[in-house]
Amino acid sequence: MSTSTAKIEKGWVVQLKSGGPLMTVTEVDPDEDGGAVHCQWFGDKNKLEYSSFAPFALTIIDQS
Repeated sequence: MSTSTAKIEKGWVVQLKSGGPLMTVTEVDPDEDGGAVHCQWFGDKNKLEYSSFAPFALTIIDQS
């Protein structure tokens, strides 16, 4: 599914198009450069991880 900051919302589950863990969207910052989607997930040893990604790099997994 194609994505943009207008489509991605807080609470949705996303994944990098290249793979990796499922991540929960915690914030969406739209701007003229495409914006940033802030995500968090549990990494190795259940450590809470977080980072920001360009919306074009993400695939929407679940919108609930």
